[in-house]
Amino acid sequence: MKVKNAMHRGVDWVSPDTPISEIAKLMRGHDIGCIPVGDSDKLVGMVTDRDIVCNGLAKNGFDAASMTARDVMSSGIHCCREDDDLDKAVHHMEQLQIRRLPVIDKDKRMVGMLSLGDVGEAAPNALLSECVRHVSAHH
Repeated sequence: MKVKNAMHRGVDWVSPDTPISEIAKLMRGHDIGCIPVGDSDKLVGMVTDRDIVCNGLAKNGFDAASMTARDVMSSGIHCCREDDDLDKAVHHMEQLQIRRLPVIDKDKRMVGMLSLGDVGEAAPNALLSECVRHVSAHH
């Protein structure tokens, strides 16, 4: 099975200057745990709910009114291609211990997101079980 058959399409993304309060509202409104960050039509980072807490709320001098995606995002994006085998993408998620993986097309444009939930819907039980075990392991 290919990633494009398991991923979900239509992912919103924000600019690095988007306030974290707006990002949190998007997450709540879409019932999601991360928002990709793009700059000049390129994926430059990812903001997760955990980033907002650990890199925002828990920091000394936290000021919700002035914090933006740039202040809390995880940089160094890992992604997969829509034509990759799902097994390959899942093993990539396992190695990185991540729950979500942006999906790009052959032109390097983001076309979707592959999440553990998507894997749960599409992957064989053995692959899903292995992925959850590795992703959920303590760092």
